[in-house]
Amino acid sequence: EINSDKSDFGAVLQGNSIYFTSARNSNSKIYSWTKEPFLDIYKANLNEDGTISNILLLKELNSKYHDGSISISQDGNTLYFTSDSFRENSFEKDKSNKLKLGKNNIFSAKLVNGKWDQITSLPFNSKDYSTGNPSISKDGKTLYFSSNRPGSIGGVDIWKVTISENGSFGPPENLGKKINTEGNESFPFITSDNVLYFSSDAHLGLGAMDIYKIDLNANSEVKNLGKPVNSEKDDFAFSFNENKKIGFLASNRNGNDDIFQLKPACNYEVNTIATNANTGAILAEANVSILDDKNNIISTEKSNSKGEVSYTVECEKRHTIQATKEGFESNSFEVTA
Repeated sequence: EINSDKSDFGAVLQGNSIYFTSARNSNSKIYSWTKEPFLDIYKANLNEDGTISNILLLKELNSKYHDGSISISQDGNTLYFTSDSFRENSFEKDKSNKLKLGKNNIFSAKLVNGKWDQITSLPFNSKDYSTGNPSISKDGKTLYFSSNRPGSIGGVDIWKVTISENGSFGPPENLGKKINTEGNESFPFITSDNVLYFSSDAHLGLGAMDIYKIDLNANSEVKNLGKPVNSEKDDFAFSFNENKKIGFLASNRNGNDDIFQLKPACNYEVNTIATNANTGAILAEANVSILDDKNNIISTEKSNSKGEVSYTVECEKRHTIQATKEGFESNSFEVTA
């Protein structure tokens, strides 16, 4: 119900408030490339029953140009957001005296008396290249973002800067070839345990743009989140609230860009070894079935040469394993987790 008939994306949950970006503002000018109004930042309430209410335009953050997406510090007092370089009246014209396109820049804002104030352009912005899609680490010491600045491996890369205790920013650092490709990587989101989620159109994926993750604490590889998170269309702007265990992503799988809510699936693996109950000998080619809580057979597999069969099932549900083999009595047992 948060979605409109225009582009909606970039949902981030802070407390019980969802911040998101949308082109639904009919009072804004039309952006010629998308034929939709310029993007604005909105806020809505996520109620206990999962419904969404009180969708508000955050006038104190928005300009008459593009604004969004956002990231909020752990204490909720600092907000980083993408906005157009035109926001600072940095207008430039080309040789034919036509207005040049603006660049994405990142701005910060402070929460003062319940309103966002003290809007400041970050020092590593430029009128010559774009800088956007911020994601602040939970300790507030690292800001991740996307940019096509010099030093990028592809069109747009994932970068980071350190933030010192006095609020100053270090030099931007490219996250390297394991994450960045010759294509485009964007919409970073960093978790408290240093797992980076991002979108890419060049890593091996299901569609034009997919969502990936990589554990920055380990020497791991980039992993595609697969279905149902990703689709054959564009999937991007992933975020996850660890307290409420609720995530969001944006996708145009239904047409235009919409926001989708997701919750992590709780699964566990049932590993079974079929043996002769009298002798303990391994039984290959045994029929091992898994049944749901109504005793309906979900699947049946034959045990391998080591007598093994594995199933992945949902948590907090009762299942039954049933094994049969010609010449033997059948056996069954319940499993729960």
